[in-house]
Amino acid sequence: MSTLPAGPHRVQGAAAFGRVAVLLGGDSSEREVSLNSGANVLEALRSRGVDATAVDGVPALVEAIAQRRFDRVFNIMHGGAGENGVVQGLLEAVGLPYTGSGVLGAALTLDKIRTKQVWLSAGLPTPRYERLAPGDDVATAARRLGLPVIVKPSLEGSSVGVSRVFDAAQLPAAMELAARYGRELLIEKLIQGGEFTVGILAGTALPTIRIVPAGEYYDYHAKYVADDTKYLCPGLEPEADAQMRALALAAFEAAGAGGWGRVDVMRDEAGGNWLLEVNTTPGMTSHSLVPKAARVAGMEFEELVWRILETSFAPRSGGRS
Repeated sequence: MSTLPAGPHRVQGAAAFGRVAVLLGGDSSEREVSLNSGANVLEALRSRGVDATAVDGVPALVEAIAQRRFDRVFNIMHGGAGENGVVQGLLEAVGLPYTGSGVLGAALTLDKIRTKQVWLSAGLPTPRYERLAPGDDVATAARRLGLPVIVKPSLEGSSVGVSRVFDAAQLPAAMELAARYGRELLIEKLIQGGEFTVGILAGTALPTIRIVPAGEYYDYHAKYVADDTKYLCPGLEPEADAQMRALALAAFEAAGAGGWGRVDVMRDEAGGNWLLEVNTTPGMTSHSLVPKAARVAGMEFEELVWRILETSFAPRSGGRS
């Protein structure tokens, strides 16, 4: 399996992209991360001569579409409407090309429960879980799974609202935190082992990254604030690396995702790989993982951003691939 998208550039000159809207910000819990990512993307595109302009949130995008100000969209709006199919549906309806997954892939993968259901139906490994609605007995669900478990909102990213639970006494606080970010919650068997992620770009899986946080686990602080988190890339020996990358690509495609993204994986102490979730609009900050993997594969940040923008030319079939 190669580590770089095969073939020449789809676009040879910046003018071919036309006027590009860099969609960022929005009103989700990941707004600040998106603003950071978007600023980096905007700078990279402009450094390569692309006519790019920041657009903050869906109302501003709707106004820009009405005024016919742009020819395509680089979507870097994390969470909410940026990743749940709303923006993708809007852009499909008006025929404006955009980066990343289409309506189906975006909507499905933001929903962790439905993504796991698809993976299980395809025979792909993902930790055992239970869906929790308001009023459900979380203690009974935790006993069925067996502690330790993870409790998290079904529709959030960036580790927002996530708790590790090693003792039943911790369950009420974990449920209260997760419930702040949505009514449907997910309780999942905690896989103890190494934390990994695999970037996907244009049908190719980038080298694995093993994440080694200084604290107990890779939470929001470790992702976006701390400077003591270690990232090992490639994160595995060649054969194991290839196996995890192949699994991540299969999981990405099974969930209807396309263009670019990231698949998070746990590797247990016996060497088994367990799929956690897909991110169809990963971070592009100084701490972000897809740029780290791309760099190891020989692709600097500006080139990565260019390649992602090229995915806006991908042919569409139904929901877009």
